[in-house]
Amino acid sequence: MSSAGLIYVIDDETDICDLVCSELEHYGYTAHAFNTGQQACQALKQRAPALCIVDLGLPDMDGLGLVRQLCDHPQMGVMILSGRGSLPDRVLGLELGADDYITKPFDPRELVARVHSLLRRLEKVDTAQQPARLQQAHFASWCYDPATLTLSHSNGKQTALSSAEAEMLCALLHAPQQILSRDQLLGEQSIPYDRSIDVRMSRLRKKIEQDPRAPQLIKTVYGAGYMLMTTVIWQEPG
Repeated sequence: MSSAGLIYVIDDETDICDLVCSELEHYGYTAHAFNTGQQACQALKQRAPALCIVDLGLPDMDGLGLVRQLCDHPQMGVMILSGRGSLPDRVLGLELGADDYITKPFDPRELVARVHSLLRRLEKVDTAQQPARLQQAHFASWCYDPATLTLSHSNGKQTALSSAEAEMLCALLHAPQQILSRDQLLGEQSIPYDRSIDVRMSRLRKKIEQDPRAPQLIKTVYGAGYMLMTTVIWQEPG
């Protein structure tokens, strides 16, 4: 489990680390800075934070590779802070599971606001799942366990979801055969451009659809949103 209020800042620029940590601590967070990916990985073995803020231009490893590793911890948020501001870079970061993407140069106040928003959203996901921890959702050939953010297929395959994917899937599972708008699926996600919902939906479909290019479980209702096409049964594991 991650530690509430603890944030790791991973950036090889010491002045950026100092600026971000100082701003976060001013608002009551505990921030630890790391100038290499390896330092951060060692710290993660000891204690997982609530959020990692990661620069992609690290001196000792590929930043996107580190993001991929961090996203294996589904209950920990990941925010990219990078000078790479192109749309392909942002989309790739989201596809790997990052929760938000901020480009340099940045306004420290905006960064803190987006940290607030992201951590509040992650907390709501966890709180919303607490009453249902003894129940699992069964749909099509899948079983979703909110306690572990894990999908299990009838053939034995298991797939872990990121917190953002889990939030989106839970919204669909609680409203099967109903159209949910993009805003309903985004919730409080702070990424400001429309492509974010498309990227996350594509990533979720790759995990649950037999053919993601011709989805049968999650249909796009053009101009309206998305719909889960199957029935859902919530029941205690057994």
